[in-house]
Amino acid sequence: MSDVAITLPDGSSRVVPAGTSVREVAEAISPRLARAAIAAAVDDRLVDLSYRFDADATLRVITPDSPGALQIYRHSTAHLLAAAVTTLFPGTQCGIGPAIDEGFFYDFVVPRPFVPEDLQAIEAKMREMARQDLPYERQLWPRDDARRFFLSRGEPLKAQLIDEKTEGQREVSCYTIKDRDTFVDFCVGPHVPSSGRLKAFKLLSTSNAYWKGDARNQPMQRIYGTAFFSEKELQAYLQRLEEAKKRDHRRIGRDQKLFMFHPWAPGATFWLAKGTRLYNTLADYMRGVLVPAGYVEVKAPIVFNKALWETSGHWQHYRQNMFLVETEGEQMGLKAMNCPGHFLMYASEMRSYRDLPIRFHEQTPLHRNEASGVLAGLTRVRQFSQDDAHCFVMESQIGEEVERLLRLVQRVYGDFGLTPEMKLSTRPPEFLGTVEAWNHAEAELKRALEAAGAPYTVNEGDGAFYGPKIDFDVTDAIGRKWQCATVQLDYMQAERFNLTYVGADNAEHRPVIIHRAIFGSFERFIALLIEHFAGAWPLWLAPVQAVVLPISDRHLAYARTVAERLGSAGLRVELDDRQEKIGYKIREAQLQKVPYMLVTGDREAADGTVAVRGRASGDLGPRGVEVFLREALDEVARKDLGVKPAAPDLDTAEAEQA
Repeated sequence: MSDVAITLPDGSSRVVPAGTSVREVAEAISPRLARAAIAAAVDDRLVDLSYRFDADATLRVITPDSPGALQIYRHSTAHLLAAAVTTLFPGTQCGIGPAIDEGFFYDFVVPRPFVPEDLQAIEAKMREMARQDLPYERQLWPRDDARRFFLSRGEPLKAQLIDEKTEGQREVSCYTIKDRDTFVDFCVGPHVPSSGRLKAFKLLSTSNAYWKGDARNQPMQRIYGTAFFSEKELQAYLQRLEEAKKRDHRRIGRDQKLFMFHPWAPGATFWLAKGTRLYNTLADYMRGVLVPAGYVEVKAPIVFNKALWETSGHWQHYRQNMFLVETEGEQMGLKAMNCPGHFLMYASEMRSYRDLPIRFHEQTPLHRNEASGVLAGLTRVRQFSQDDAHCFVMESQIGEEVERLLRLVQRVYGDFGLTPEMKLSTRPPEFLGTVEAWNHAEAELKRALEAAGAPYTVNEGDGAFYGPKIDFDVTDAIGRKWQCATVQLDYMQAERFNLTYVGADNAEHRPVIIHRAIFGSFERFIALLIEHFAGAWPLWLAPVQAVVLPISDRHLAYARTVAERLGSAGLRVELDDRQEKIGYKIREAQLQKVPYMLVTGDREAADGTVAVRGRASGDLGPRGVEVFLREALDEVARKDLGVKPAAPDLDTAEAEQA
């Protein structure tokens, strides 16, 4: 038997007989390493520990501390879930079961929806199978045999996957848990060596789903779960989920009367009075940021003839996600994005290189035909608006413009106490244009990121179909990541829409288009802010910044003058004139998380003051109305995100005012 050379990450090499398994190499390196190993990368290809070497190769043993290890662990737990479901519910048809960012899911075709008692029984069965330490085994089957096997078991979806994913292959990879009778799945792996490695897992919820996410396909039931390498990590995550429930924007939005939904307008938000104030505060804030930065606000139509969408490429690549209408025999589409309208505006007149950059900004509604099963509060809707903009630049201006955008994003997020993390998304499998143009565009974005000194990661294959992009993630108060801003470089649409400018050489040139949004959608960004602040808004964002609370009816007239004075100065103020005890009114305002409660009684009416209570800091003592107003407006101007410090005494404040 010949020998093969195995090169390890530290550059050292081991010579072993051909046919030696990864597990055996790991044991030779260190028994401790072998016990910790869950999989391996051989020549950068992920494999099981049972993989046997037949040629020289590099080897990286994957342990719980390795990048990507948790995804393998969770994928293996998804298989354990499917094994438990098919054992408890004979005749179940399996769909797919991938690892996802915070856990895993598996889709099933079952006669009835799963109920909470089912989840308890399934999880108990998973734990029983984990205790049995059943082996995961990769088997290579002839492709036709695998298709026939799954069809004979009543699993046509697996046969369909084999048809789609293994065309031209003679063999396909299948994984068993214990044996074919216990569980088998068409899967490329890798997986942990046995079910005994899976200890810290929890099933979380069920939902409706469709095969391949298409509502026209087979309805399915999805089970979500999560898994970690330690019980401590799992419990910390479950505690975070409990905190997330308390912060759920749908609950807080209902309790604070910010927005509502109705089945007659699925996926479209009804912004109530307080929510509209919040929405307009954000919209005006963004205008205040962009206008000084050289942007002009425009408004394009909502409905366009399909010729526009054919020109942009959306008719071919995005039509299934659009709302389509027909009028007088013409096919039309509600706009799902602002860019084509902005292209028509750019093309409406001759442009010179002296005019560039041109920056169009728009906040009008957009519509996307999302499947009803994926609609979720403000985070997944059918009607929304973006703080959308398109910058038309010369090739030589790309670096400077993208650097400006990076600084703008950092400034905006900083005002909300958020720190953006950047990732560069590169060419997807389906794309417009040439590979050469894409390579050049990606290089330009990398150059701008590096020039701005911004750390970033690369997200391979996740670019838009017309160009690469930079996406921005932010982490909220309980550690969850949200994707919001995006900067997309587009070399393709200027060609499609025949956009030009006259250069210094008097010749026509194509502009480069930069698509960008900072909030992303207003709806999703508001959901993020609600959950980040848990509804306890900083003063500058609060839909109600202060509430005036008269102690009794005889104090109502003075309380009204206070509310009118503060409102006329620009504060968002309400007057609670209900005939309720003051303690009840304070508790109500506290539950609504109003930043300031201003109590008025005999003393306050006589002295021209208010007794100030802070949401977080409690009793702040009496203040002159003008003193409170000045301090509150200063807090708004500073966009203060923290707790208001204790107040100075009244005499000091009055002296400062004088």
